[in-house]
Amino acid sequence: MRSSPARLPALLLGTTLIAGLLGLGTIATAADPGGEAAAPTAPAAAHHSGHTTALSARASGDDPDGDGYIPAVPQVTGVTPSHATPPPRYFHEFQAHCAVTHTAPDDPIVYPGQPGRSHDHTFMGNTSTGADSTTASLHGGTTTCKAPADASAYWMPSLYNGDRKILPVGPQVIYYKAGVTDYTSVRPFPKGLRFVVGDPAQTAQQFRSHKGFVEGWECGDSFFNVDFPASCPSRPDVQLNLRMQAPSCWNGLHLDTPDHRSHMAYPVVKPGTNDNVCPASHPVALPMIEFKMAFPVNGDMSQVRLASGRGYSFHYDFFNAWEERTLKAMVDHCIVGGLQCDPRGYDETHPQRGAVLDAQYRLP
Repeated sequence: MRSSPARLPALLLGTTLIAGLLGLGTIATAADPGGEAAAPTAPAAAHHSGHTTALSARASGDDPDGDGYIPAVPQVTGVTPSHATPPPRYFHEFQAHCAVTHTAPDDPIVYPGQPGRSHDHTFMGNTSTGADSTTASLHGGTTTCKAPADASAYWMPSLYNGDRKILPVGPQVIYYKAGVTDYTSVRPFPKGLRFVVGDPAQTAQQFRSHKGFVEGWECGDSFFNVDFPASCPSRPDVQLNLRMQAPSCWNGLHLDTPDHRSHMAYPVVKPGTNDNVCPASHPVALPMIEFKMAFPVNGDMSQVRLASGRGYSFHYDFFNAWEERTLKAMVDHCIVGGLQCDPRGYDETHPQRGAVLDAQYRLP
């Protein structure tokens, strides 16, 4: 697990509003010392050519006034980031295994209610995800995740080899981890929380220095690539892999914000220690999602691309639609409990602790 101090994207709201209205993309400034402005975004020049993450200008089911802010109900206030150091545990995580459902040029976070507006995305989890998806439409829906209670929507730009779309085969691994040292302070995602990780308009350097960057694109013995390697070993066991981590500290106030990022932040390093803590601006510790994707492509990689562009344009989206009791049980047993759990909430190295879910991956 990669842990490092966060450099928090924050909106200069007035400037962003103007930029959004003029089509100039999101402009962000650092909120904390040592901060890092979010990567600038550019408007889509043509159909499916990409998307911005600028201010929403269209009402949707979860955002009736279309201002881009979706308040949490209830809001979580009065929280102080935990600086406690619990007993050391090497692992504090569980896995969600979710298969691809479909692809479409839709994005219910960036372009809600606007089908066909985005570049092509590959969706996992909830089978109904589309441009019109809302918290209500996703919650309780059918899913390709092993746990039926996980009706969340996960998506990323589609990958192509030339004109052929390459889809991950079988369940993909999505980790839910502790991003802070005090893993006992992690609480479940609020219903309807959504965010974007990364930026389709980021440069190679911005991708490499992104706080969610783990090992970049890899295949065979080639690691830490910010773009697709020129070639990969032509063997059946070789796939193109990528891991990327999401921010795990929440402001407690919004389920979404106009840039789809500012309500979330990466942990920071507590001065004088190696401890990761949430910043005061985003004091609520949530699970840290990590995508671990595998694409069945190797050999000559010269024609491999993403729907959003080069390899360093990779980004992904998360829209929480877990059944609340099940998610809390998984978080409490596996993350707060300091275990390394499979999708049933079972740690084979600690069998005496039992599992959260039954053989059908359901909460008893």
